[in-house]
Amino acid sequence: QDHLVESGGGSAQVGGSLKLSCVGTDEQYSTYCMGWFREVKEKEREGVAAIDQNGATSYADSVEGRFTISKDNAKRTAYLQMNDLKPEDTGMYYCAAGPTRDCYSGSPYLASGHWGQGTQVTVSS
Repeated sequence: QDHLVESGGGSAQVGGSLKLSCVGTDEQYSTYCMGWFREVKEKEREGVAAIDQNGATSYADSVEGRFTISKDNAKRTAYLQMNDLKPEDTGMYYCAAGPTRDCYSGSPYLASGHWGQGTQVTVSS
């Protein structure tokens, strides 16, 4: 059974935008830390952004100022608005969620929670 359902990946031009969504299937996700990881070519998995129940956010340096994570607790949904996309943003993006207070981008506690199926993001020039 899928706990997290992602959508919104696709292709964009350099400088363009995409918005990812991640819906938690159970009510518990309204109180969870939620975030995004990505796997890009020839690099290790990278934490991209995270948001806690109260809306506190954290970002990787590589996306700070370009990406925005948000969360609608009532809808159990997290969003990742990606602007000013670059070719190096190309990769598979995964949503993760967990009942951790250590809610920050790349948190291993977040990584040990539930994961979505992943959605591909491709940025081309």
